[in-house]
This record gives sequence, structure tokens and C-alpha cells, in this order.
Amino acid sequence: MNVHLPTLKQLQYLVALKIHGHFGRAADACFVTQSTLSAGIKELETLIGVTLVERTRRVVRFTPLGERVADKAQRILREAEDLADMVRAAGKPLAGELRMGVIPTIAPFLLPTLLPRLREQWPDLKLYLREETSQAACDALHRGKLDCVLLALPYACGDVDSADLFDDRLMVAFPPGGAKDLPECVPASAIDEASLLLLEDGHCLKDHALAACNRPELRAEASILGTSLHTLVQMVDNGLGMTLVPEMAVDAGLLDGTNVVARRLDADHPARRIALVWRKGSPREKEFRLLADALKTAA
Repeated sequence: MNVHLPTLKQLQYLVALKIHGHFGRAADACFVTQSTLSAGIKELETLIGVTLVERTRRVVRFTPLGERVADKAQRILREAEDLADMVRAAGKPLAGELRMGVIPTIAPFLLPTLLPRLREQWPDLKLYLREETSQAACDALHRGKLDCVLLALPYACGDVDSADLFDDRLMVAFPPGGAKDLPECVPASAIDEASLLLLEDGHCLKDHALAACNRPELRAEASILGTSLHTLVQMVDNGLGMTLVPEMAVDAGLLDGTNVVARRLDADHPARRIALVWRKGSPREKEFRLLADALKTAA
């Protein structure tokens, strides 16, 4: 008896449609035309003899069975990725493609220093970078879209392993004249909750800053406005309030061209932990630990 099995490409199209909920966006994510993706899913439905997706002009709706098939397909694709990783891991370490996610409060400040050194040390490594918020990066990691993520901990990223790189101290950034008469290390009690500006939801730095201060009232009173650290610094420079920034950003020149003054935060837990994380049980774990060592040395 001949059994016709779905192809990985068909499963990839189905999973992309489930994630994006739109044929056009799913096709873009798979780097194919919309008609190719639609035809691939239709072939899959014909092959297994059931309707997985209800198509209308405005809505893409998965059937109950389609939901279950898509979830199973995602697990199969992840296993296929792990199989390819296992083969790669058996060869030369840190050679070939590696997809790494980096969060926006790390990428522009650390990568310009790290990447040239990594290229020099591992010339055969093709490192593809994707800058995303912590939640989006962790989701992409577990979907197999990323191999590892350069992340700031603590953060709930799911079932992952990690290698710590270094601690990144938090600093309080004051508007011009705002740090007058304050010590070089500013106590958390000196932060005015009515003037505190933070990054919008989705950035883990906001949670790290609030946790470091250990003042519950800040979460309720702080203005969550900024889409990036550069935006927050410009607001502070214009006298709209104060904020918290990572020391790595200050060292990389975040405050250059401004009159903002930054002082170290004096608190029980004044730093975030920079780490490399990957899926638990990944066959490339030795490679990731080797990469983490290289990143730690370069940093």
C-alpha cells in the first residue's frame, strides 16, 4: 500500500499561514508567491483528504483539525531543524549558517564591537542577525526561526539553556541640571515616579529597571512612552523626565551630543545579566557554548 506523506515544504506553508493569518504575509515569510503558497496548502489538503483552512475574501480560518495539524506540523519542522543542526554540529564548529536574535537594547551598542572580532576568530561562520523584542525573539527561537538569542536576563523565555556573558549595570539618566547634589551612585529612592520615563511594553529593559528599583509604585506611576533608548534620551535631554539606561549603551555613546547626565543606580539588583540562550536539548549546544565564550571574550 502506497502512503503519500506531506512534504516539509507543504508543512512550512501551513505553519506560516497559521502564524501570520494572511496568505500574502505567509508567502512573504516563505519567500514564495501567494499563489505558490496557496497551491501548496491545497495540495496538502488533497493529499490527506481533509479541509484544513476555510478561505474567504477577508478571513483565513483554520478548521479544528487544521489547528491540530498545524501545531503538529510546527513540531515536525522543529525536529527537522534539529536533525540538520545535528549534522552541522558533527562538522567543523561555528562554520556555516547561524541565525541569532538580538534585542534592541543590546544590538546597536554591543554588536559593532563584537562582530569584527567574531569574523576574525571564526571566518567560516555566516552569522545572520535578527533584531526583535524579547518576546518576539523567544517565540522565533521556539518556532525554529532562530538558533539562539542574545538576551538580557532574567526573562521568561520558555524551555531554554543559557550561558552568561556579563552583567550590565543600570544607570539613571537625568535632564540637564537634574543630577545636582546627588551622589555618584544614585539610590532608587531618589527616583521621582512622576518623572520616570520607560520603554513601551515588549521591551524587557522596562521590567529590569522596575525590578532593580524595587519600588512597586513606580510601575503604576511611570510614563511608558519610548519606542527606543535613543527616543528616551532625547526626551530626557529636553527636560521631560528621567529614565534608566544600560551602562553598555552609555559606554557606546548613547548620550553623545546631549546634556544628559548619567549616574550609576544604587540598588540591591542594579544590573541585568546578558546571556546567550538556545532551545534546551539542541544538538548544537557545544557550538553555542563555544560562541558564548567567544562573545564573552570579545565583550
